[in-house]
Amino acid sequence: MKKIIMVSAVYLALVSAMPVIAAGDASAGKAKAAVCAACHGADGNSPANMFPKLAGQGEAYLIKQMTEFKNETRKNAVMAPMVAALSEQDMADLAAYYSSNKVTEGGVAEDLVEAGQAIYQGGNKESGVPACMACHGPTGAGMPAAKWPALSGQHAAYLEAQLKAFASGARSNDPSSMMRDIASKMTEDEIKAVSAYASGLH
Repeated sequence: MKKIIMVSAVYLALVSAMPVIAAGDASAGKAKAAVCAACHGADGNSPANMFPKLAGQGEAYLIKQMTEFKNETRKNAVMAPMVAALSEQDMADLAAYYSSNKVTEGGVAEDLVEAGQAIYQGGNKESGVPACMACHGPTGAGMPAAKWPALSGQHAAYLEAQLKAFASGARSNDPSSMMRDIASKMTEDEIKAVSAYASGLH
């Protein structure tokens, strides 16, 4: 209960401190997304599990990630040059386009469902890992207003890679080290199982 109250307090603080984001034009974003299609798919449903699906993701979250790739708060050798020339309006348009599309449903191996569900819905009290659904929602839809991403339908391999990156500190663009703290307490088996489970949510 204490964790849920703390998460709610962080959420309210983030929402109240958020800057106004430029309104995006999905039609303009579709045209600008042509260069992104090779990795992320024409509609944001990436065909390769090493690249994230962007379809259906919250606009504010997408803008945050593009901005942080550009200013190198989130370091990525592939994305940095792709976003270097993007303006704030470009980012808003791309985010509007991708968020307007529907993410394709993911699947989950039967042998990982039980373990993944346990972590996603209840966390691990012994190691201090909170339930993933406290921030990402019971169906994996995320909390767009807080810039917490949707996980439903995302490639399990991509989710697993990001959790491992947070755990090692290789990815560090999470507010107040929230994800780094959580992922570092998770075992590899827990990361694999919850990534698969989250991917299959819808």
